[in-house]
Amino acid sequence: MTIEEIVAHWGVVAVFAGAMIEGETAVLAGGLLSHQGLLHWPLAFVAAAVGSFLSDQFFFAAGRRYRDSPTVKRWTQKSAFAKALRLLERYPTGFIFGFRFLYGFRTVSPIAIGTSQVPTSTFVVINAVAATVWAALFTALGYWFGEAVTELAGRLQPSRETLLMGVAMLGGVFAILQILRWWRKR
Repeated sequence: MTIEEIVAHWGVVAVFAGAMIEGETAVLAGGLLSHQGLLHWPLAFVAAAVGSFLSDQFFFAAGRRYRDSPTVKRWTQKSAFAKALRLLERYPTGFIFGFRFLYGFRTVSPIAIGTSQVPTSTFVVINAVAATVWAALFTALGYWFGEAVTELAGRLQPSRETLLMGVAMLGGVFAILQILRWWRKR
């Protein structure tokens, strides 16, 4: 099986899972792979939007369900959580729409919103719109970034496999850095 076949077969799943777990890097990679013709842009976009939406809905539901648990009570004492709640109280709609665009707030925010008095229906609607905008933006940026990569690749003339391996290595390095950052905060 060639790299192209693997990406064509599993690429949309990877974008979906990456949007749920990591976020921007996976979605940018999906746009880049779309530009290379290995994924269809609409599929990468939908996978990113649905992955982001479902992830945030899960964390919101967890915050709502377990807001009185000792673990969530401990989280409420952390500065990022408290900051998310302050922003939510001050700008509820804007915060719900924009938290996914704020670095460091992606996971803690839906949990914080779940512990608040924001109605579930309000969160679902705003989250759906925000996930769609976010996915469109980052998939398009990856696609447009693909233009620059294609131009650079034309100058350097690496093989398609080399280019894909480079993208995979960059994504791997970024994922490792995210894991280390998470581990250090923990």
